[in-house]
Amino acid sequence: MEVANSYRKVASRWCADSNTRPGDVIIVSGYMGDHGVSLLSFREGYGFDSTVKSDVQPLNRMIEKGLRVGGIVSMKDPTRGGLANTLNEWASKSGVELQIDEAAIPLRDGVVSACELLGIDPLSIGNEGKCVISAVPEMAEEVLKAIRATPEGKDAAIIGKAAEGRSRVVLNTEVGGRRILEPPSGDPVPRIC
Repeated sequence: MEVANSYRKVASRWCADSNTRPGDVIIVSGYMGDHGVSLLSFREGYGFDSTVKSDVQPLNRMIEKGLRVGGIVSMKDPTRGGLANTLNEWASKSGVELQIDEAAIPLRDGVVSACELLGIDPLSIGNEGKCVISAVPEMAEEVLKAIRATPEGKDAAIIGKAAEGRSRVVLNTEVGGRRILEPPSGDPVPRIC
């Protein structure tokens, strides 16, 4: 508990994307890809027969609840390049391997179907109302509980952890394999701001 209460003496006191250390737990605040698929459907007129809606929402109350618990060392919105880009940035800047459980990543069936139809990786699609959090292992469950208690974080999930190793993101797949999650080469959703 002493380590968790002191937030581990990292290089800075801020939630920087270079603070993730081996053992830290990776949390997402909810379903990934909703905003990107919603926007593509509307802009391009695909008319996906789905209830996928944009996830645009303020996160300040949810984040405040998580920060009050303590133990959060990194936090970022997975906007440009989605979850894949965020995780790859963290792995590179922190010098860790991120081991992610693919089955634990919250993805709506409509998002997965639309992305399969378009040939897009749902992990590379932008989100506007979600965040990715890295927390010390001693406090991760408490952080998860706190953000799940908010409307914005009700679908939050632990998706993996940081480990020693090469700076990369490794997905443990649903069929028992492992694959490298590469950063996206571009953003399939045009900028709107």
